[in-house]
Amino acid sequence: MQFGLYTFADVDPLRANTGTAPAERLKNLLEEIELADQLGLDVFGLGEHHRPDYAASAPAVILAAAASRTKTIRLSSAVTVLSSDDPVRVFQQFATLDLLSQGRAEIMAGRGSFIESFPLFGYALEDYDALFSEKLELLLKLRDTVEVHWEGTMRPSIPGRGVYPRPLQEKLPVWIAVGGTPESVARAGVLGLPLALAIIGGEPARFAPLFSLYRQAAQRAGHDPAALPTSINVHGYVAETSQAAGDEWYPAQAEVMNRIGRERGWGPTNRAHFEAARSPRGAAFVGSPAEVVDKILANHALFKFDRFLIQMAIGPMPHHQIMKSIELFGTRVAPEVRKALAASR
Repeated sequence: MQFGLYTFADVDPLRANTGTAPAERLKNLLEEIELADQLGLDVFGLGEHHRPDYAASAPAVILAAAASRTKTIRLSSAVTVLSSDDPVRVFQQFATLDLLSQGRAEIMAGRGSFIESFPLFGYALEDYDALFSEKLELLLKLRDTVEVHWEGTMRPSIPGRGVYPRPLQEKLPVWIAVGGTPESVARAGVLGLPLALAIIGGEPARFAPLFSLYRQAAQRAGHDPAALPTSINVHGYVAETSQAAGDEWYPAQAEVMNRIGRERGWGPTNRAHFEAARSPRGAAFVGSPAEVVDKILANHALFKFDRFLIQMAIGPMPHHQIMKSIELFGTRVAPEVRKALAASR
């Protein structure tokens, strides 16, 4: 099984109008990716957002910087908001990243959890799903064909043009990232694309039927479900003790969830909600190394996933705490899970 991290490069929104806070965050982020690579973790994903509280509006640029400082870790978007982007530019950027990283680039395509990119790039929000469907079709054609003949309704046609550079990998990996919509899960299965399921609230067990739906859809479309990788992408944090993990992670997590909650009409969170979320049946993977190991294994029994990605930096967490958590994840969590899974075969 693969283990990795993902982030949106959170910054303090009150400091985001100057270059200082984003510059510091990106400097720290490159150190975090470099450490993950040194520890033998498999994947680092970087999400795309166009808000003052995140510094990663151009993930491919940041990942290209990381490519020069790493050796083996795969570098992925998490996610590319394809509905409001141009698939040609997405392909070119990640093909270039693939060349710079010697074949380590991936695209995780999704529809996004925020809407700021739609008015920013001149798209109508009501075209949300139609844009994604058409642009995903084009992205896959670009991946599979050098000279592209394509006609659509949301973007000008391409009359037999070559798109360059081509990636080092024979096929640039494209994952579909979903937040729990059955239609999106089924679409990934029909297309035979790897599936990344974000589980950031509720009980993970209730998401298990979605993996069954995905595999059934893939099989009906003629794909071998066993050959299609799956991932769960979660929130979490590792510290030496359970108490330390909760005390260090909760304040930043609560600030972010309450800030977003005010935008979306959610009620305020509190420590009791947090403790329920990090309980064995909750969605937050927060605790000591042993607790996080047990929770990953319990969820693997439910989902049989091939990849586990964890988002630690929820809000502007202190850099030294994130670095320590990455160290614990890479040296004590991932090896123990791999060992337990190998012994169970």
